[in-house]
Amino acid sequence: MIGIDEMRSFIPLGTAVLTVSDTRTLEDDKSGQTLVDRIEAAGHLLKARAIVTDDREKIAGQVTAWTLDPEIDVVITTGGTGFTGRDVTPEALEPLFEKRMDGFSALFHRISYDKIGTSTIQSRATGGVLNATYIFVIPGSPGACKDAWDGILKAQLDYRHMPCNFVEILPRLDEHLKRTKG
Repeated sequence: MIGIDEMRSFIPLGTAVLTVSDTRTLEDDKSGQTLVDRIEAAGHLLKARAIVTDDREKIAGQVTAWTLDPEIDVVITTGGTGFTGRDVTPEALEPLFEKRMDGFSALFHRISYDKIGTSTIQSRATGGVLNATYIFVIPGSPGACKDAWDGILKAQLDYRHMPCNFVEILPRLDEHLKRTKG
């Protein structure tokens, strides 16, 4: 079966949204708001939201702090994934990943290609895991946020989605830290 298994109960996840921008504020951040609206409509809990400038240390610091918060299961960043000199979100976060999620990037580009064609190549969307927290790095346009949420995250962050989803493996993301040494 592919899709939602109504026999399973929905499990809300604690989420945080980080907008990376030198120019946006919370009042005019359409991309961050697009994510917040979708997160809440799906039934998840928005635990934190912030905007930081295109600065590697600020991006890494905010995301790392959120991954250490036991109430946050998922961090989604928007912005800073292009090729200009100020676009540094992947450089800030990929070195922190304990595990990379190459499939997220591949699927995001597949979905994006259907909407914007070869222009999808200008995004360096990525994903990974840090401190048993999922991190998704997506472009800064509202359209890209919609594509990532509607096409990937909505299903994968829903425990009822079958045949598998990120929620059911969330408790095991840090199991390597819990093993006793022989």
